Amino acid sequence: MKRIAHSAAALITAAAVPAVSVCAADSTRTGYGQGRDVDSLNRPTGALQFNDRYGDLDAFALSEDESRIIITFDQGYENGYTSKILDTLKEKNVHAIFFLTGDYAKNEESLVKRMIAEGHTLGNHGMTHASLPTLSEEAAEKEIMSLHSFVLNNYGYEMQYFRCPCGEYSEQALETVQKCGYKTVFWSYAYVDWKTDAQPPPAEGLEKLTKSAHGGEILLLHSVSATNAEILGDVIDSFRAQGFKV
Repeated sequence: MKRIAHSAAALITAAAVPAVSVCAADSTRTGYGQGRDVDSLNRPTGALQFNDRYGDLDAFALSEDESRIIITFDQGYENGYTSKILDTLKEKNVHAIFFLTGDYAKNEESLVKRMIAEGHTLGNHGMTHASLPTLSEEAAEKEIMSLHSFVLNNYGYEMQYFRCPCGEYSEQALETVQKCGYKTVFWSYAYVDWKTDAQPPPAEGLEKLTKSAHGGEILLLHSVSATNAEILGDVIDSFRAQGFKV
């Protein structure tokens, strides 16, 4: 049984990004970051440049829908906050993208099934969370497709969005992801929320997320963050108060 991705995620697929042609695939490992510079619409210029350069490889850091913010979570392991996050998303009638690693897909069956049942989109974050540019093409394909097959066989769900583990990519890696039938999804805003022993105070996290809001935003969050679990409802309300759909 093939599941159709939620419309918020489908916006990434539908984006008609004007791309600059890429020549022979470069295997240089690059760490992605949206940077601090923004344009007049508060969109990080690094995300815009990424779309321009890699859109023809179905790789995106920003959605074209300037009315919407897409919330995404990287799911490397469970830290006890995902249920609360799902409760908030359900209360606010928001659908997110959850990028699963192999360990998460194998060990958190009830939560993954809940994500599917409540209309969220599952994304592929690599079977072992290995950096694709460090792998051979064959190994990279296995990293992607072994998790794809596991989720399809065990959950009846066919994933179509990939997020590069460690935030690392190369042109060659993006080509491999595309060859596997996936769209690569990075982000246009993230803050340091994954260090569980150094969580930002709730007020600070809310302020940063509110000030960084922009049309077409793909927001990266981590469900291991106590702060994120606490402020998520207020973040969604703040985005909507600024006129964005979430």
